Amino acid sequence: MSLHDDAVLVLKGYESPADPDRGELRQVYLDHLARHPDGMWKACGAGHLTASALVVDPERGRVLLTLHRKLRMWLQMGGHCEPQDASLAAAALREATEESGITGLTLLAGGPVTLDRHPIPAPCHWHLDVQYVALAPSGATEQISDESLDLRWFAYDEVASVADTSVVRLMERARAVLERRR
Repeated sequence: MSLHDDAVLVLKGYESPADPDRGELRQVYLDHLARHPDGMWKACGAGHLTASALVVDPERGRVLLTLHRKLRMWLQMGGHCEPQDASLAAAALREATEESGITGLTLLAGGPVTLDRHPIPAPCHWHLDVQYVALAPSGATEQISDESLDLRWFAYDEVASVADTSVVRLMERARAVLERRR
């Protein structure tokens, strides 16, 4: 199965009762993929899907954010899909592992927790981000990558003071999913 086909299946299966405002956005993603066979790749001028994961340490009630080198914003780990990625989930896990330096991350079962579409500078115009949750193993130690200026753990209640609304929404969705699974 191609990464494009996997993305279509993931998005068709994406339903989140606690995230109802994302239903219309899901259709935007599906329409984009239907119109753009290259819609998974950075080279797609109309925009492309990306995969990200919020690294969570639920035992300590905290999330790991990266101070993005280019954007100079605190964000979740994530980025562009690569040809070797077998699935969106694999892309999100690869990005989270590379950018956090943490081995042994596992994605929260059940697929993505939310979607976020945001404009980016030309030549591409949109990132259509599919957002997952990655659980950090007990005692995880992070290691900064070349893509980051800094990595830092933030308590859940600190995130709103350092990150934008998309990261806050992702964290809130992650917490809601974690709570339902207890």
